[in-house]
Amino acid sequence: MQIGFGVSALCKGLNGGGLDGIGNYTRELLCRMHAPSAAAPAWDHIPKDTGVNLVPFAFGCAIPPELAGVPGVSLGRYSVNAAWSVATGANCMGIRSLAQQVDLIHATDHYVPKCSTVPVVATLMDAIPLSHPHWLRSEFRSLKNALWIRAAQWADAVITISEYSKSELTRWAGIPSDRITVIPLGVSNRWYQQVPAAELARVKSAYALPERFFVSLGTLQPRKNVGGTILAHRSLDAATRAKAPLVIIGRAGWKCEDVVALIDSEPTTGAVRWLQHVPDADLLPILKSATGLVFPSLAEGFGLPVLEAFAAGVPVITSNTTSLPEVAGDAAISIDPNDTVAMRDAMRELLENPGRANQLRARGLDRARQFTWDDCVARTVDVYRKAVNDRR
Repeated sequence: MQIGFGVSALCKGLNGGGLDGIGNYTRELLCRMHAPSAAAPAWDHIPKDTGVNLVPFAFGCAIPPELAGVPGVSLGRYSVNAAWSVATGANCMGIRSLAQQVDLIHATDHYVPKCSTVPVVATLMDAIPLSHPHWLRSEFRSLKNALWIRAAQWADAVITISEYSKSELTRWAGIPSDRITVIPLGVSNRWYQQVPAAELARVKSAYALPERFFVSLGTLQPRKNVGGTILAHRSLDAATRAKAPLVIIGRAGWKCEDVVALIDSEPTTGAVRWLQHVPDADLLPILKSATGLVFPSLAEGFGLPVLEAFAAGVPVITSNTTSLPEVAGDAAISIDPNDTVAMRDAMRELLENPGRANQLRARGLDRARQFTWDDCVARTVDVYRKAVNDRR
């Protein structure tokens, strides 16, 4: 099969600013489905023969020719294309040149084009823009959500990443559940890698990290609940906070002024440290050195950082809501994300009960191994085949 493969989020991430969750998802599928040219970025996996060839396409950005080793199709701004299709009922502008080359189009990144000539598969990670619009940038939010719902309806088949997201997409976007296939994400090989002692020492020295600390990962935005994490840590006694500070890794996002104010209000004791962006090369050593990952998100379509911490051998404290119980199973300490006392007590448990921490490390590693990108790819190709056969 020839597959038109959306790489908009991947290209934007590679061009600057780093890859987000959607960009990483696109990259993992690409590097397992399609052999890039010798000049392409270094993947950590050798592609298998999946029976598909990819023709990349992107909205609003150029496609690096070395990305997939084949010419790609660049389309205009997605918002303009989506508005055009909604207003006229016509196919996405410029999509004809792509559709003539492929058997199916896979929109990996929520940029779903209208195309009536070949089947369209859309990966929709979650329905959070619809269910919690107040958490997102407010500019034109109602219009963006209306376009999002219409675009979702253009897909012949939808892939999502958890049963929770499936139910939310049906509820908020009106997508029939029988059109949605749940395919969980995988864990990249890098998170299992051992880090040499010298490299661990270098990174800990570079960031002035103590022997024990908690880490918070993710862009500062309302649903990540970093403010709740800070308040829970703040309720520990002063000696414990000094011995095991909270290290926050993540860029300032949107509507995060209250979180930044909390960080700024911390005494100059080093009990809370905001590292902002950390290079990929340093992220794994920092995570592996941590006493635990605290990830009390208020809403997730999946929660991949939980699995990545499991693979790295790090105990996890996470929410017992939305998709996170599906991901964590019994391998994490699960708490109500709004209960800062429970979160504080979970931190204290990891510090004071090494047997419990070791049990969580073992369970987490077993849990992570159940989620592979190869399985994600195989099940995605099955969706392609079904969508093509259903159109015949």
